[in-house]
Amino acid sequence: MKFRIICYILLIILSGSCRKTVDPALPPTTVTDIDGNVYHTVTIGSQVWLGENLRVTRFNDGTTIPGINDSTLWGKQASPAFCWYNNDESNKTTYGALYNWHAGSSGKLAPKGWHVPSDAELTQLITFCGGEKVAGGILKEKGTTHWGDPNTGAVNEFGFSALPGGYRAASGGFVGIGYVGYMWCTTTYVTGALYREMSNSDGEVRTNNNNKEFGYSIRCIRD
Repeated sequence: MKFRIICYILLIILSGSCRKTVDPALPPTTVTDIDGNVYHTVTIGSQVWLGENLRVTRFNDGTTIPGINDSTLWGKQASPAFCWYNNDESNKTTYGALYNWHAGSSGKLAPKGWHVPSDAELTQLITFCGGEKVAGGILKEKGTTHWGDPNTGAVNEFGFSALPGGYRAASGGFVGIGYVGYMWCTTTYVTGALYREMSNSDGEVRTNNNNKEFGYSIRCIRD
């Protein structure tokens, strides 16, 4: 009788262990966009983020996002557009694409189940990482493989691996790869929109606003 009771208890324990390994509440560790690009994900506090810059060239409904190489045309776009830094697709895998705000705010850029963050969601991320004065260091990729020296404060504590993808100005020129990283949010400000900025020279995250025709990187957050 005692043997049967012991076996029953062991069965309950083993069954519970098996259930824990398939917890449906756990977020997926990778996400695939409509182009087939695969991104790893990171959990930071109560939020789940893509651990890489977005590099998709189609909206999640299959519509192609216009790729604009011409400098003059870039700044005249009052509708969605993207480009690669220096119009060089070899920057795609590491740094992702640069999108104007119109693409980021379309509601169709992120993979299904994800979205481009609002100002409030980026603020929540930065607050969890210790505030604007230190959050850049917490979020930046470590070392100088991609960031220019000295990459101050970078510890990449949660695997967010923020990168210096530079930006494209409304004039069409490319600036700052290796030294600065920018992220759009969907929140408008006066006639422009808000973004976050990190630099190789300090561990801060700065909040600022700019014309919607600038090209910045985008990180997505899970719905």
